[in-house]
Amino acid sequence: MTLIDPVALRSIFLVIAAVALLKAVTHDLAVRSVPNLVSLIVAGAGLGINALDGQVIPALTGGAMVFAGAWYCWRRGWIGGGDVKLLAACALLVPPTAVLRFILSTAIAGGGLALIYLATSKILRKQVDAPSRPKSLITRVWCAERRRIRRQMSLPYAWAICAGVVLTLIVPFPGG
Repeated sequence: MTLIDPVALRSIFLVIAAVALLKAVTHDLAVRSVPNLVSLIVAGAGLGINALDGQVIPALTGGAMVFAGAWYCWRRGWIGGGDVKLLAACALLVPPTAVLRFILSTAIAGGGLALIYLATSKILRKQVDAPSRPKSLITRVWCAERRRIRRQMSLPYAWAICAGVVLTLIVPFPGG
């Protein structure tokens, strides 16, 4: 007799990962970084899920491969260090057989994010900022984001990574 139902335990791990990923996207939007603890929590939840499925070794292999590829991208200056850790942690969260699908989904979401930022930058070039000081947190974040978009600074790629996880875990794979 088990103390906790495996289905319930899987749900607990997914909720923990979802809360951590929500923290990742909000933190990345606000300050363009992903806290290490968030990646550790996501990785732990992913390992817990894969342990329930008896897939720890394949999950670690997939996570290591994603980390190596993302590390290469970081060394070339293409992505940030927090994104490397979050990508590897999220690779542990998805089933080992879905890691390539996760990477593809993340790349597609990243392309969509880039298109949104490009379109927004064209719109914002035509606007003039009001000199008043923003009052609410959302307004302050939006003002900071507008400045980043105008200066063509980095994207909050944690959004694309999280979208890749959601697409991989929730959207059914065609033909399978």
